[in-house]
Amino acid sequence: MTAGNHPPSAAYRRCRLRFLSLLLMPIFPVILLFGAPFAARPQSTPSTIWAVTIVLPPKLVADRPATLAVLGVDGRLAEGVIVDLGFHSGINIRVKTDKTGRAVFLAPSDADVLIAKASGAFAAALIDPPPAPNSPQTTISLPPVVSLQDAFPICGGAFHGDVEADHVTLDGDPALVLGASPECLMILPGPRALPGPANISIQMPRSPDWNGETTLVALHFDPPTPPLITEKKSNLVLHVQASDQQLSILVENKTPGILRFIRGDSQKLRTSGGPQNLATIEIQALSTGDFSFHARLLPSPEPETARRYLDAAAKIAPKDIQRQVQNLSNRLAHSPRDAQKISAEIQRILLYTMEGDFRTLLVSAHSALE
Repeated sequence: MTAGNHPPSAAYRRCRLRFLSLLLMPIFPVILLFGAPFAARPQSTPSTIWAVTIVLPPKLVADRPATLAVLGVDGRLAEGVIVDLGFHSGINIRVKTDKTGRAVFLAPSDADVLIAKASGAFAAALIDPPPAPNSPQTTISLPPVVSLQDAFPICGGAFHGDVEADHVTLDGDPALVLGASPECLMILPGPRALPGPANISIQMPRSPDWNGETTLVALHFDPPTPPLITEKKSNLVLHVQASDQQLSILVENKTPGILRFIRGDSQKLRTSGGPQNLATIEIQALSTGDFSFHARLLPSPEPETARRYLDAAAKIAPKDIQRQVQNLSNRLAHSPRDAQKISAEIQRILLYTMEGDFRTLLVSAHSALE
């Protein structure tokens, strides 16, 4: 999946602590409007695009069209946002999202990675060379379990870089294509999608229709028990609906000044599996006020993807750690089983790395190993 940034989900909750009790409520509803042409998702207003999320397909193809999307702080597609794609071939490339909240661009041919920036947000995608003429088409793959509320990648097909040319349905209902490249699509389930097994169908302009299967799950939280009281500990229980598999989930505390996760404000959890598929987080209220947290499914680790991001990061790393970063890449190439140790080392470097392209690449590498 696109590293670094993810579309907001219904597992994202915002709460206010009052009179020593807690009320859970959505930070914003994810509302989609579907029709033909498939582009009508409610738009963000200027007041909601001060902080954005950039959605890129995980892989691009050099000199081929691609599409990105920008979501406002309210989770809606944001029109009129300028996205900086960096200097390529001596030109600073910028694109502006249209009324659908997306923008089509040509992937550069002079870089191995594309970094996109807008309103303080960063996202990265790998750039592959164009395939050789008459080369066999790679197998299309998609995650076996995906969240109803978050975008997920489908990669490996002969897709079109313009999202309007790729039509995706889930159990016959349209799904929203947020981002696209010849190699990958970023898909968001439609509002009528339900938890459980789902058939995915893709109509592509240059290939026969493709069909696959996945399982859609819903993530939801119970109110904390016992009810939150300032400086007292409580438990927050996360439930997985429609899957009895043990799943890896990342839960992030977005307001650490109001709420504290006892074991760290970014926690990787493993659900219990079985009919009562859940995970528990220990939390503590620090003060009254609004707070929010976000839970998302973690994909399987991709050491090769992380290695490529580390290679790119080593080229622009500060001189005093350039060799260290390159060594991490080399270790992944020779010992991919050390992925978790290398992930921890990347995290330590991130603790003293300022915002910028170097940090974005490190974050992308770390995300690929989560």
